[in-house]
Amino acid sequence: MANKRVYFFGNGKAEGNAQMKELLGGKGANLAEMMALGIPVPPGFTISTNVCADYNKRKGKWPAGLKEEVQKNVAKLERAMGAKLGDPKHPLLVSVRSGAAVSMPGMMDTVLNLGLNDDVVAGIIERTNNPRFAYDIYRRFIDMFGDVVMGCHHEYFEHVLDSAKKKAKVQNDNELSADQLKDVVDKYKAVYKKHVGRMFPQDGADQLKLAVNAVFDSWNIPRAIKYRQLNNITGLLGTAVNVQAMVFGNMGDDCGTGVCFTRNPSTGKKEFYGEFLMNAQGEDVVAGIRTPLPLKKLSKVMPKAYKELTGMMTRLEKHYKDMQDMEFTIQERTLYILQTRTGKRTAAAAVKNAVDMVKEKLITAKTAVTRVTPEQIDRLLHPHFDAKAPRKVIATGLPASPGAAVGQVVFSADLAEQWRDKGKKVILVRIETSPEDIGGMDAAEGILTARGGMTSHAAVVARGMGKCCVAGVAELNINYKTNKFTVGKLAVKEGDFISLDGSAGQVILGQVPTVEPVLSGDFGKFMAICDKIRKLNVRTNADTPGDAVRAREFGAEGIGLCRTEHMFFEGERIWAVRQMILAAEDYDVMLEKLYSAETAKEERAIKTEYATVKKQFEGALKTLLPYQRKDFVGIFKAMAGLPVTVRLLDPPLHEFLPQDKKSQAEMARRLKISPARVKEEVEKLHEFNPMLGHRGCRLAVTYPAIYRMQARAIIEAALKVKKLRKVVLPEIMIPLIGSVEELKFVKTEILDEIAQVFKEKKAKIKFMVGTMIEVPRAALTADEIAGEAEFFSFGTNDLTQMTMGFSRDDAGKFLGEYVEHGIYAVDPFQALDQTGVGKLVEMGIQLGRSVKKKLKIGICGEHGGEPSSIDFCHRVGMDYVSCSPFRVPIARLAAAQAALKNK
Repeated sequence: MANKRVYFFGNGKAEGNAQMKELLGGKGANLAEMMALGIPVPPGFTISTNVCADYNKRKGKWPAGLKEEVQKNVAKLERAMGAKLGDPKHPLLVSVRSGAAVSMPGMMDTVLNLGLNDDVVAGIIERTNNPRFAYDIYRRFIDMFGDVVMGCHHEYFEHVLDSAKKKAKVQNDNELSADQLKDVVDKYKAVYKKHVGRMFPQDGADQLKLAVNAVFDSWNIPRAIKYRQLNNITGLLGTAVNVQAMVFGNMGDDCGTGVCFTRNPSTGKKEFYGEFLMNAQGEDVVAGIRTPLPLKKLSKVMPKAYKELTGMMTRLEKHYKDMQDMEFTIQERTLYILQTRTGKRTAAAAVKNAVDMVKEKLITAKTAVTRVTPEQIDRLLHPHFDAKAPRKVIATGLPASPGAAVGQVVFSADLAEQWRDKGKKVILVRIETSPEDIGGMDAAEGILTARGGMTSHAAVVARGMGKCCVAGVAELNINYKTNKFTVGKLAVKEGDFISLDGSAGQVILGQVPTVEPVLSGDFGKFMAICDKIRKLNVRTNADTPGDAVRAREFGAEGIGLCRTEHMFFEGERIWAVRQMILAAEDYDVMLEKLYSAETAKEERAIKTEYATVKKQFEGALKTLLPYQRKDFVGIFKAMAGLPVTVRLLDPPLHEFLPQDKKSQAEMARRLKISPARVKEEVEKLHEFNPMLGHRGCRLAVTYPAIYRMQARAIIEAALKVKKLRKVVLPEIMIPLIGSVEELKFVKTEILDEIAQVFKEKKAKIKFMVGTMIEVPRAALTADEIAGEAEFFSFGTNDLTQMTMGFSRDDAGKFLGEYVEHGIYAVDPFQALDQTGVGKLVEMGIQLGRSVKKKLKIGICGEHGGEPSSIDFCHRVGMDYVSCSPFRVPIARLAAAQAALKNK
């Protein structure tokens, strides 16, 4: 069977089975399986997916020998049905359908009633004495063949049908008489000839070849490509083609057709669910022209068929051990199953199905974990737009943080807070955000930026807050002076309403109704199943007690990243930070003057001035100390009994200074200095590449007192919470280490300060000092660094940009093209680049543990909440992943799936 390309199913036997989805597609494999099970399936054959791949390679030509193989299987089908393609007396009519290995409902093409021509229609009328049925299936075939196969748009045919119904003064297709349908057929042929340029084909073999080609071609139509992109479907050969004998639900009132599910696909409830129509073909059920009836009513209309159908539904669900989506047709009271597949379902239904099926002993707990996707968990945790509501999408960017948000446009963080306080819901629109915008980001329903990628400031902070965010919308032209943004010719001004779909990256004009998430008891039960299977611990990135409490509710097992810089922007403390920066700059100036003093008198004057500046610097830090201590007390209380990793100050100092004139004037007034001085400091701290500049541990080398203050605040807070008889597990993390000597220098300062605290308080507490591995050199020298560090946490946001040479805030402008052209499979800021950055991570782990076998290792970049990256973390032996609070359940599921996948 090595060269076999066409697989037959019929007479209770099949050449394929359910395990052959890669070759036969899901539909073909399931048809073969059902045939072997004795389910009443019309016979047919499947042309394999590798033929589609070969067809595309040959630019639309059939490979040698395929024509003969198809003809051989058509002959088999003719014998099985006692009919012949094109024979007016005993005509064989077939459907030609697509079917990929992964279900792509509605994305590729289907042709029904193939084999009809003028002579066959005349023969059907003579044999059935039902001319209405014959003309109905003929007009359907001309329409579908013309549209799908020859590109003659359906609307041309629909216009003819609408005119016929108006003339006959009827509403539904099935109310047209035989003569009226015969007239429709004649007009359909004229439409076909006009738009295709030739007569409708009368040879069945020609029809079949053209239809098969159309299905193969539909693999690469835009909607199919887009569906695969959106659902991350890769690595498939193409679609199979299923050629199957037709059965008819439109021969009369003893016929019907429908779609059914073995469980409710919306709620997950264990109940037969579906719709049907009498005297109709399959497309009528979903077209919306006639209103389908609920499946339960079939028990009254055709009790015998309903009993048979529900029996088969139960049998197929038990056989496949999953909820089934089935299509059926009843022809003259005889039931046929046309297809079964794993049913698409909502996120809530997926969770309920998984929990219920374990309880029913239909599946194991391990199987249940594979039945829910991380994306489904994500959708459960965020509000979403009403699927039925219309939306006018005006721009598209990166889906930086999922959810749905509706509000009035504002262009400044201050205004966002002011309007929020007045009870207004706002969307904060910025060219890009900075830590200074944190208050406005918190006040906003959602955040929209013109620049930035999936790990930009806006994206990271929004995910941490559980806020919807659309980032990197390049077509957005924002004008702060006029307080409006434009997209092409459309202008949106301050106060106008927009909606953001953070899951799709869409910017929508106006207000779209939202639906709030509701977490059922099944959600907790499902998460408990995942927790029993996973090996990785899951922590959270949290900067406030509120974030910590929320993350703990979601199942976080500690904090893997607490960013201290965000605390600096709250309330009045920003002024102490700015005072500290000014004093630090004066401090540097004084030191330079001191070194260049030429006389003793000059030196004494400078020392006096230096002492004043030093006092101001230390005073600013003393002002910040109680703020920081209070923050840590709240976080340690919220995370009592669990580890809390606090990252010391990381961003460059310029981020704490105002960049616009108005804010600079406010700073000058508050700190009693000239606006010129403020502007001078802003310009002095400007760096060409701040992400590689004076930040992280480099600040502590220049200004050790900053990290000393933070270390004191952490330990004093820990001791205070310990007095409340709570277990506190502080972990102090030093960022941006590239050399072990840097770590030694900073660590010495920190330990000295902590020793002083212990001495002053006459109390001690266990703590750890570790480092972030985010500079490539740190990964390359991890054995040296492990000699000084008690834990590693890989900061893969910075490690990715430094390794790959991409600015994470700017690369969003072009990385989409890299993915589109296949240079990268995915954006490396969304999913870890395992072959490049991943090698550095793995090397760092191996080198670190060569020195300390039980070195605690985790990841705290945004990759810590991305499923494929979590799988990598499991494989390389990390102890934990850390992610934003709303991603914690996603990480718990992904970690469990990684444990199952990598036994």
